[in-house]
Amino acid sequence: MNSASQPAKTLHSDKALHSDKALHPDKALNPDLAANPILARWISFEADGSVTLNAGKVELGQGIGIVQLQVAADELDVPLASIRLRAGHTAHGPDQGYTSGSLSTQVGMAALRQACAEVRALFVAQAARVLGVSPEEVVVREGIFAHSGSVSGARVSYRDLRESVDLGVPATGQATPKRSGQHTHTGLSARRPDLESKFGHAAFIHDLTLPGMVHGRVVRPPAYDARLTSFDEAARATVRALPGVCALLVSGDYIGVCAEREEQAIAAVAQIRRLTQWTGARALPDLRDDAQVWLTKLPAQVSLVSQTGNGDLAQPATASISSNRRSVLAQYSRPYLSHASIGPSCALASWDDQQLTVWTQGQGSFPLRRELSLVFDIPIDDVTVIHADGAGCYGHNGADDAGVDAAMLARAAGRPVRVQWSREDEFSWSPHGPAMLVRIAAELDDQGAIASWNEDVWSHTHVQRPGMAQGICSLAGAHRDPPAPPIPLSDFPLARGGGGTRNAVPIYRLPQSQINYHLVSQPVLRTSALRALGAFANVFAIESCLDELAVLAGRDPVEFRLAHLDDPRGVHVLREVAAVSGWSHPKAPPLRDGALRGRGIGFARYKGNGAYCAVVIEVEVTDRIALDQIWAVVDAGEVLNPDGLVNQIEGGILQAASWTLKESLPWSQDGIGARTWDDYPILRFDETPRSLTVHCVHAPEDAPLGAGECAAGPTAAAIANALADAVGMRVRDLPLTPERLAAAANAQ
Repeated sequence: MNSASQPAKTLHSDKALHSDKALHPDKALNPDLAANPILARWISFEADGSVTLNAGKVELGQGIGIVQLQVAADELDVPLASIRLRAGHTAHGPDQGYTSGSLSTQVGMAALRQACAEVRALFVAQAARVLGVSPEEVVVREGIFAHSGSVSGARVSYRDLRESVDLGVPATGQATPKRSGQHTHTGLSARRPDLESKFGHAAFIHDLTLPGMVHGRVVRPPAYDARLTSFDEAARATVRALPGVCALLVSGDYIGVCAEREEQAIAAVAQIRRLTQWTGARALPDLRDDAQVWLTKLPAQVSLVSQTGNGDLAQPATASISSNRRSVLAQYSRPYLSHASIGPSCALASWDDQQLTVWTQGQGSFPLRRELSLVFDIPIDDVTVIHADGAGCYGHNGADDAGVDAAMLARAAGRPVRVQWSREDEFSWSPHGPAMLVRIAAELDDQGAIASWNEDVWSHTHVQRPGMAQGICSLAGAHRDPPAPPIPLSDFPLARGGGGTRNAVPIYRLPQSQINYHLVSQPVLRTSALRALGAFANVFAIESCLDELAVLAGRDPVEFRLAHLDDPRGVHVLREVAAVSGWSHPKAPPLRDGALRGRGIGFARYKGNGAYCAVVIEVEVTDRIALDQIWAVVDAGEVLNPDGLVNQIEGGILQAASWTLKESLPWSQDGIGARTWDDYPILRFDETPRSLTVHCVHAPEDAPLGAGECAAGPTAAAIANALADAVGMRVRDLPLTPERLAAAANAQ
């Protein structure tokens, strides 16, 4: 495999191609296109008649690749099969940051549509000149340009015109993408070529090989603050003499080894662990309890997120509430969560003199490129990062760290290196989804409506990704000599979707409210982005509290929500989920074996600007909590690929159900307690619901909305509310295990 494939032939100005940031494109451009205005970064036309589509948003199993192809086929008027997708390749494509935040469709597809519309307009203009007609008289079908008034007249193709159309120019914002009624590919459930390629083929990054490649492994410290105190030259010589070992790298607290075969590298790691000594093995504070209350005992930066009415910033949700109104004062929590990717992280790297190439399964090729440039102190133009399919992670797992590891060891070995993390590495050292605690004090007025809402959210940062946080973020950067400085504390502001504050502001009408955010500044575990970020805990808390208030008001949970909701699209989604789930019908009676049955609802608009999602879940409770039936209704605006959207919602529901019912990362002062799947159970196939039905609102005239993460919070809330409905008591701390349910019963 070459370190970087040769770019396709496209007529352009090299100066323009490499000076995107210096340009000032039209204000009408989509943000992604404005940041990457040169059209040649997006599209090229090949001599064989095919089209190469470059994209910064990458396929992670979420099905975005086929949608990119569908959008391009529609806007360019070319056959879908004629387009080849090249995503996440820094030598060719646009820098669209991370594939995250449910923005691949909401922002990324709009940029792609606009870029393709601009390219099509340039080719239409050139075709008009060749055909001797005006651009308005040119029609394009299946990649062929012709005069609209001629049945058998002259025709030209993209391939015919490719040498005479310069795509090395910036987009202007003047070309208008097609209306939804003109689309012939989007809106349909086209087959995913990436899935077909995975059957019977070595299609993942774990399967890639490079000429002369060796296998690398890294020995991590036994705890976050542990320091290497003993690994003398005699011990190192012992390791170097092991079968197959070809390189040993020791830099500060960073130890890596390379061997000809993977099992030899694994054996070398085991030997290194026997020969090394570390200090500082008790790094973590002893502040744990099941309810995550320990978060409130740590120093934090407090900020006001939102306020309506005349709320008082000095009055936290812990304040007492007047007794003349019905009220809820409750706290809800989630533990640390692991990404728990089924396949551990993997990366490959190769150096050619000072030119570095890294193959990664990460979600951001360009941010990783910047991280590598900082770690090795080399010009960013000397680094190429290429995305390859890997195990899905939906957040910041160990993929970026593995990429830096591979580059470190490839330079030490002087050969291409493949680094494979172990399951223990993944549980112990990849970033985790932060533990969170949400405390809500809410009051009802005399008519049973919400009168006031006071909410406090505690969370560690959700932002330690390369390119998002300041400085070097990788483990190698922190462990090597000299170590990178600590990353300054930060989190996503609400204007950028929020981190711990994501979906902290309820969608409902609240005459008086105040939401405060406590960004915990004392680190405990390594935390960063996990699917939905703070929205999972915040929606779980808000929607659980809504149900508690509905019970106090003596009102149906759906009717209670509708009475406080002004958003017409949200109203429609709630009414639809009530209809499809038969919400107004009597609940099914208990089963003959004594199982209790409950039904619950959860609802939110993701990030306040993404897709609307309402979930109704029925559970059965015996000695375990079982999912029976699930209904979801989603309004994601224009649906570009119905099957893809349904898959995203189904996957999001099942992952959130696993978080809600099963997952909690064990840890103590000695470190992370998870080493295998026995230590970190996830939802099994035999624990999936009996039925799962997803209904998508048909809204072709509305802009597409991000939907990949919209189901997480509503699912957690729906399960919690269904459990409370079944057993008549509330469990507010995730995961909702039988043990927690028994403890709540004993406490009554």
